[in-house]
Amino acid sequence: MFLSLPFRGRRINDNFVFKQNKPQVIAVYDKSFDLTFSKVGRVWGETPRSYTGGEKMKLKKLAAVLLITAMAVSFAGCGSQNNGSGSSVSASAAESTTGEKTFVYGTTGYGESMGDTGLNPHSTYSGWSAIRYGVGETLFKYSDSMEVEPWLAEGYEFVDNNTVKITLKDGIKFSSGRDLDAEAVKECFDDLLNTHDRAPSDLNIDSIEADGLVLTIHTTVPCPAIINYLSDPYGAIIDMDYGVQGEGGNANVAGTGPYIAESVSPTEIDLVKNDNYWGGEVKVDKVIVKSFEDAAALTAALQSGDIQGTYGLQYDNYSLFENDDYNISSVATSRCFLGQFNFESENMKDQNIRKAIEMGIDKDGFCNVIMQGRGIPAKAAFPSSFAYGNDAVETVSYDPEGAKELLSSDGWTDTDGDGYVDKNGENLTIRWLTYPTRLEQPKLAEYVQSTLKDIGIKVDINDTTDCGPYIESGDFDIYQWSLTTAPTGDPEYFFTSAVTGRKNNGKYENADVTELVEKLHETFDKEEREKLAVEIQQKILDDDAMFFISHLNMGIVTKSNVKGMAAHPCDYYEISADLDIE
Repeated sequence: MFLSLPFRGRRINDNFVFKQNKPQVIAVYDKSFDLTFSKVGRVWGETPRSYTGGEKMKLKKLAAVLLITAMAVSFAGCGSQNNGSGSSVSASAAESTTGEKTFVYGTTGYGESMGDTGLNPHSTYSGWSAIRYGVGETLFKYSDSMEVEPWLAEGYEFVDNNTVKITLKDGIKFSSGRDLDAEAVKECFDDLLNTHDRAPSDLNIDSIEADGLVLTIHTTVPCPAIINYLSDPYGAIIDMDYGVQGEGGNANVAGTGPYIAESVSPTEIDLVKNDNYWGGEVKVDKVIVKSFEDAAALTAALQSGDIQGTYGLQYDNYSLFENDDYNISSVATSRCFLGQFNFESENMKDQNIRKAIEMGIDKDGFCNVIMQGRGIPAKAAFPSSFAYGNDAVETVSYDPEGAKELLSSDGWTDTDGDGYVDKNGENLTIRWLTYPTRLEQPKLAEYVQSTLKDIGIKVDINDTTDCGPYIESGDFDIYQWSLTTAPTGDPEYFFTSAVTGRKNNGKYENADVTELVEKLHETFDKEEREKLAVEIQQKILDDDAMFFISHLNMGIVTKSNVKGMAAHPCDYYEISADLDIE
């Protein structure tokens, strides 16, 4: 359990830990889930006891009340509050004396550690921000059932296996005033292919022809998923005549969306409506997107009204907003918490150790207790809503005793009685790398730390906003992160990025897997693609190359007077022309 309270951190006992997050705000974690209150309704040092399920539920509700109270105390007397990134939000930010509608949106999904700051879709994951916040649009988009449908395009046809002809809609303009035509799209794609780290290998484009509103793309090899990839946020169409204004987290672009960015920074985006938007009336005049790194500050901002909606609320705080004052929109996505083993680490080369770690992780407990039921235990990369998802593969289950037997067979036993297995005088210690900006990540790491202790494995957690140097140097045993595994509605993205691509952080290699991924890339038949996706996943699981813990629900919480915002399974449509404030 995690609870923010306005007093200084300290360790009470082995189970109850206070962690300093910000001055005057600390997080409380009960590793055993046996609530020992100490100064929260109890006396310091009072002996912990076990609670029944009903009692635990009551205590959780009490914890929620205490959280609200603590935040109220922390922010009392303040006209504004810090968002965890150095900027502040005025309590009257959404009010207007001119009759204009302003929507202030808080999110943990925008930040430098996420790789998505700025609005240039040709830079890492910044295309997600361009799409999420209504600045950019792609040729095609995804329906609520993750089926491809036209957006800026009117339609498409495959002329042959290596050629696709796309017809654009007429009458669309960039926010810069330039007409959208095939030549503008070609210029955009040319720059994308020259600058983006993943697009060239995804798209395999040989040449592009532009003729009025008709764009013809020739690929070097058959690329059946090209329409799916063009729907990826990196495919957001921007005006290259306008160019990219600013660099990195300050980058601004001219798109075709309902909003125009007036200013962009790594912590805030200020938007105004596009009066000439092709897709209908834009109802809200201004949108302010604010980045939050601190979960307590995000929750408090929504409660106080400093923001009117949020994405990325931590799961144990949803109950605070389950009332008539708020709307909660939630949908299952392919976003998944997963772990990659470092195959260059000596201990991780041992498959018995890798398998024991997997068997020592209680996925059900994490989903039910930490995520409050807002996640689904994962077997592999994709949820059961996909034909090639959870139900199609097999992997090990939570089995602490079986894990201990595996370790013992490798000579790992607790010879000194300290609770951890050892061999040749050394404990089995796992360097666990993760990051805090996806709020459940550190909670998952601490949860695993507790469950792996039960089988004698010591876990040293490195929770940092800058994982890059550790990944590059190999200074980790397990990298725990989250990824939307099928943002394009197709399995290929996950394999070409996290298994054979640049996000293969664990340096996993299997020639059979690589061959199958290459075969998938050139296979048009839908059923055959699904079979290949199952086969690839099963090989990865059989190799114990990585493990999958939970598929997440995407949740958007807004004030009850906010309309037109709904969670989407692709995890990147958020601000649209449908947004309104009543």
